[in-house]
Amino acid sequence: MTFNELASQRLEEIARMLDLLGEDTFKVNAHARAARAIADHAADLKGAGDDPSVLEGIEGVGAKTAAKIAELARTGTIKEHADLAARVPAGLFDVLRVPGLGPKTVRAMWQTLGVTGLDDLQRTIDDDSILSLPRMGAKTVENIKAGIATVRSGAGRVNIGVATPIAEALVARISGVPGVERAAFAGSLRRGRETVGDIDILGVAEGPTAEAAREAFCTTPGVKRVLARGESRCSVELEAGSSIVQADLKLVPARSWGAALMYFTGSKEFNVRVRERALKRGVTLNEYGLFPLDNDPTPHHQRPGGLETAVAGDTEASIFKALELPELAPELRESAADFDHAPPELVTLQDIRAELHAHTTASDGVMSIVQLATLAKSKGFHTVAVTDHSKSSALAGGLSPERLREHIRNVRSAGNEIDGIRILAGSEVDILADGRLDYDDDLLAELDVVVASPHAALTQDPAKATARLLAAVTHPLVHILGHPTGRLIGHRAGLEPNMDEIAAAAAEHQTALEINANWLRLDLRDTHVRLALSKGALIAINCDTHHPKDAENLRYGVATSRRGGLSKERCVNAWTRERLGEWLKR
Repeated sequence: MTFNELASQRLEEIARMLDLLGEDTFKVNAHARAARAIADHAADLKGAGDDPSVLEGIEGVGAKTAAKIAELARTGTIKEHADLAARVPAGLFDVLRVPGLGPKTVRAMWQTLGVTGLDDLQRTIDDDSILSLPRMGAKTVENIKAGIATVRSGAGRVNIGVATPIAEALVARISGVPGVERAAFAGSLRRGRETVGDIDILGVAEGPTAEAAREAFCTTPGVKRVLARGESRCSVELEAGSSIVQADLKLVPARSWGAALMYFTGSKEFNVRVRERALKRGVTLNEYGLFPLDNDPTPHHQRPGGLETAVAGDTEASIFKALELPELAPELRESAADFDHAPPELVTLQDIRAELHAHTTASDGVMSIVQLATLAKSKGFHTVAVTDHSKSSALAGGLSPERLREHIRNVRSAGNEIDGIRILAGSEVDILADGRLDYDDDLLAELDVVVASPHAALTQDPAKATARLLAAVTHPLVHILGHPTGRLIGHRAGLEPNMDEIAAAAAEHQTALEINANWLRLDLRDTHVRLALSKGALIAINCDTHHPKDAENLRYGVATSRRGGLSKERCVNAWTRERLGEWLKR
């Protein structure tokens, strides 16, 4: 866990504990807002202990929260966190994970029924004492009971690569209902986050069509349990690999589509800032539309003909235009830090024209050189690089120097077999623990593309990891630094180098930093992409293709790049064949 991740976690825990204690909402929100800001901040804040000024200027971090981050960096703890943890049972964090239970309800359970964890919560269900709480009926209790089982099954955040196909299947099912005009997924999945807590589906349907859509949603193959089914919302639990994920369906009228899509896409901070801007302009924004501000307390959507008074709302673009805001792509709505600035023209999936990190049967891939090139050509690419593993990756069938030279000849030969695509001879070369590369320079010089990647010794201390990666980035024969930290999301933290130094060196030496699009990696992560761009570095988005299906991961790499603000100009995979060739031969 990086320092930023630790600091964000501690601040979020403080916010939750304050909420459970019934403390001032402003104080709770301040810590939650700071936690999000730190999680999204690109530069490593570990130095805040010696120089708190590094925290100045981070939007969302006030003076008091900055002092706590500096305290954590200096001492490894935050006194307020420790004091609160002594007052709030740790098991309540698990109770908060139960779907449908918010801080107020959990606080009431704790203070009136002695609930301090899931076992206590189950006890109150077994002895019916839970029914003594306000607005606690039999149906709600059944949902809580099932929710306990969900938490205990290990259900939590789901990787984007698991959640996206599920969301797309739900959208297709809703779209297939006769009369449904539109359907899409929203939430953090639409924002391109690497993991999601649930899946939000929106649809345009009214009357009998809406009921048919709800039925289709609740009977989708893979649904394990229906949590709720009402006119305003349906919720289900589905299988998500070895885990469970909750999906919610919200049906809206066509006039409200854009407003609902914006609202349910979020983030929370983005929505708050947009609503604040609306109020300053004499209008009010909610999930149903943008309406004139008046003194009638009845929401516009509940008034007869109220939706017809909307200033905007049928599309997101109409709301941005009405509020005189630039259209922010969903991936840029995580914190809305650059709310009032023109957003960059982000790279798109269609812009990618080259794959520069791919494996064949020569090492641990399943495709021949010709099959790999044919796949790349079918994607509309002008270039594909064959970069099989180097000798130290023995388990991956790494190539000895002799085998690599033979492989280079085979790649050159295959290039004569297929028209319309350039096949480059490359290698994914291991960066050894001391920073040396796995092949001699004379052999590296024979390659068209060198992707240098760390595969072993991924628990090195930050200083050694930084020196190791800097040696590769500054090597005159290295084109791309592959999956720089070596992390596996949810499984392996990987290296924690000083990305400031890595990015600056990459910019100086024109070495591209890779976003590995495999959804278990997404390495570089979005915050690193922002940092790299601020230093002037180039970015590569590669699928690290081993199998034909790996090519479908490209969208996850692009989503990560867009969250970091990557433009087509700074992405080497989006360049023309000629420009890419010139860079590779530099």
